[in-house]
Amino acid sequence: MAKTLEFPVLLRLIDEPSVAFRAAVASAPSLEVQVPTCPEWTLLDLVQHLGKGHRRWAATVAAGPAEARPAETASEGAPAAPREREALLAWSAESTEQLLSALRESGPDRGCWTWWGGSQSPQTCGAVARHQLQEAAVHTYDAQITLGAPQPLPDEAALDGVDEFLSTCCATTDAWPHEPAAVDYHATEGGSWRLSLSADGAWITRLPTPDTMPATAVGEDPDTADASLRGTASELVLALYGRIPVDSLKLDGDRRLFDLLLAWDPDE
Repeated sequence: MAKTLEFPVLLRLIDEPSVAFRAAVASAPSLEVQVPTCPEWTLLDLVQHLGKGHRRWAATVAAGPAEARPAETASEGAPAAPREREALLAWSAESTEQLLSALRESGPDRGCWTWWGGSQSPQTCGAVARHQLQEAAVHTYDAQITLGAPQPLPDEAALDGVDEFLSTCCATTDAWPHEPAAVDYHATEGGSWRLSLSADGAWITRLPTPDTMPATAVGEDPDTADASLRGTASELVLALYGRIPVDSLKLDGDRRLFDLLLAWDPDE
């Protein structure tokens, strides 16, 4: 994938899964049902988590460039999220609109505090929009699977999501504590990425699509990754976020690398 989504598209794609998220919550038999992909949460907890996240990032975006996360003064004294379903859904919709309004006001290029300062994603409002799209899309999946009716992530969101997750959540200057390795991710819709791991950290490069690459097996030449994962973009995003097992996708090479990646916390 050569370029990220345009800012207006990101805003539309944040709104659309947020609407689908609330539709799933509205049709649930109870807000106390456990979310299988977040087993420590009920559906009520999930709604509160996403809504509070939207409100926090709205305040962070509105604060503009900052060296440290702005104090959450906007939320101090604010009423807690309601527990009654109709009021909770209205609160959730207002939370999404606060985020979208702050992003529209800022535009994509304005600087913004983010927790991913050492990654390959910029500290801009556009990067916040990219990440919030994935938050909305993945938590919509969480809500849908709670009802037994999960839907794949939308194609546009999912393709951008693979790139966004790897660039934001994997890329780091912290040392990889194991043997150097390269892991490739291939989306069947088109788009391939390599995660290179070494004592210098982890970084992402976009690769030619598999259809344009020589037909060599994993480990067959020095430029081939030590492991690779192939699936739809939606499956890749859900696997990266731990919603589905990597073994449910086509996996080649050293399976152990995916366990090491899952267990790795670069901040520790």
